[in-house]
Amino acid sequence: MHYILSIGTNIGDRKKNLEKAIDSLNNIPYTDVLKASSVYETAPVDYLRQDNFYNIVIEVRSQFEPNEMLGICMGVEAGLGRIRGIKNGPRIIDLDIVFAEEKKIKTKNLIIPHLRYNERNFVLTPLLEIYPEGEYCGRNFKKYIDGVKDQKIKIIDKILV
Repeated sequence: MHYILSIGTNIGDRKKNLEKAIDSLNNIPYTDVLKASSVYETAPVDYLRQDNFYNIVIEVRSQFEPNEMLGICMGVEAGLGRIRGIKNGPRIIDLDIVFAEEKKIKTKNLIIPHLRYNERNFVLTPLLEIYPEGEYCGRNFKKYIDGVKDQKIKIIDKILV
């Protein structure tokens, strides 16, 4: 199964946090990071009293089903020191499943596609970088870009996978 994950961080060495998250995912059996966007810096959304984020979007191939991938993402977060405090507040790392191929899932713990991906420039712009046609598994995400243009985003660097 192929996944699109969004990864963000705004505590510590942000670029190193992103690299560690990718390395952690690559160390999971039967799981490989196939593509990664550039690193983008963005202002926080919702809870504004915090530092700017570094964000990337990655494509991952894995044998694991979506609920298992959620557990993997939470395990990577915990392994890198994430402490859940203020909702949408500062965090050392945040991994979100944006897409799981064409699947639609809505449970108490998991919603795919991610509930607000279409409202987040830090997801849409990196996603457009790795899928310039503006589609993934039949989902047209390019149509949402105009609605998030007011969210400032700046390219910082590349991460090699």
